[in-house]
Amino acid sequence: MLNQIYTETEEKMKKAVEAVQKELASIRTGRATTALLDGIKVEYYGNMVPLNQVASVSAPEHRLLVIQPWEKKMIEEISRAILKSDLGLNPTSDGNVIRLGIPPLTEERRKDLVKLIKKLAEEGKISIRNIRREANEALDKTEKKKEISEDDNRKSQERIQKLTDRYIEAIDKVVKGKEVEIMEV
Repeated sequence: MLNQIYTETEEKMKKAVEAVQKELASIRTGRATTALLDGIKVEYYGNMVPLNQVASVSAPEHRLLVIQPWEKKMIEEISRAILKSDLGLNPTSDGNVIRLGIPPLTEERRKDLVKLIKKLAEEGKISIRNIRREANEALDKTEKKKEISEDDNRKSQERIQKLTDRYIEAIDKVVKGKEVEIMEV
């Protein structure tokens, strides 16, 4: 019972950290990254599909993304989807590939992005604390049912707290790395 609560809690916390990492990956920095286009969907034979299912995306230089559609007729559709997105990027095409130049960020925009990533990090930490609270409530219920002793409950809650600290630290580490990347000129 205790191991099940602990395992489920750790799994949920891992997912919370992964969610924060995914959110941060989609935030545009001055550097080209293929994750920038993860949220872009294009129309393909009447269905909206992720960009990476109709084209290969690469970052040959740190300020350039290259999109190679698998079908030439998709070039216009992909360009339109990028223009509609809130990325603020201007695609250029030579008829075979689409190039996306990543302009450098202004100082003000960098500071705004740092505020945004800190907000996202705080949301992730709140999520982890909520997972801790749920686990502690499950432990308390288990103790009330006399399935575990008071000592086991206390030890398990300490174990859950250590887990919480570890995952909050993981979020801090990810955010620190993203902050350095954003502030890099």
